[in-house]
Amino acid sequence: MLGVWRVKETDGGSETQVKMKAGGDSAAEWVRTALGFAPDEIQARVLDTAAKRGVLNCTRQWGKSTVTAAKAVREAWSRKGSLTIVVSPTARQSSELVRKASQLASRLGVPDRGDGDNEISLAFPNGSRIIGLPGTEATVRGFSAVSLLLVDEASRVSDQLYLAVRPMLAVSRGAVWLMSTPYGKRGFFWDTWDGGGPAWERIRVTAAECPRIPKEFLKEEMATMGDQWFRQEYCCEFVDSVSGVFDRDLVNGAISDEFVPLKL
Repeated sequence: MLGVWRVKETDGGSETQVKMKAGGDSAAEWVRTALGFAPDEIQARVLDTAAKRGVLNCTRQWGKSTVTAAKAVREAWSRKGSLTIVVSPTARQSSELVRKASQLASRLGVPDRGDGDNEISLAFPNGSRIIGLPGTEATVRGFSAVSLLLVDEASRVSDQLYLAVRPMLAVSRGAVWLMSTPYGKRGFFWDTWDGGGPAWERIRVTAAECPRIPKEFLKEEMATMGDQWFRQEYCCEFVDSVSGVFDRDLVNGAISDEFVPLKL
């Protein structure tokens, strides 16, 4: 599908219109050219994958909100009348991702304008919308035909909220991406990462793999946070709560169904 995006001339300051095929080049190349965002190697993989189900387990400050905002903009720009839903633990967090999408979309000439019905939203001239929802299960129902569902900070989103938004994909057969830093071996984010099955593409990005995080900073964080928090926040490990007496894997390993229970 052909789209028009605007680029300001560097010499005279005038605007020119350039036609781009949003579906012609790879998604990463389109984002680089049309939006002016240069993804790193793993971010390009997130953009280019054709997977309908994705789990992004990434370090803090890797840029997951920016790359998924770019993914949302491309979806809205290339698919007329499409609906992208952003879910996170709070309305403020959903608003932040939609704000980043708006900033990227402005490079296509899309005005920063809502859809008139939802407080956190971005409307495109082709009828597509990006809508951010609050983190309350009771207030997210009512949307359908969702083409892209983004669950940000998924490890902090409740199972009830996740189960409430899943049916939005029933008819449209849209894509869903879960993005987060781990928060223990609990909830749907852990369950999907550990045992979601082959339908899910799993992408893990540690701080050591992020070219934008200095090694000196990580050394300082390790000294400040301690081993357990550092492994969770920067190494993408699903560690147990510090309040646990026994390690979860140790407990699970001690459980067996090979013995007949005692009858008292």
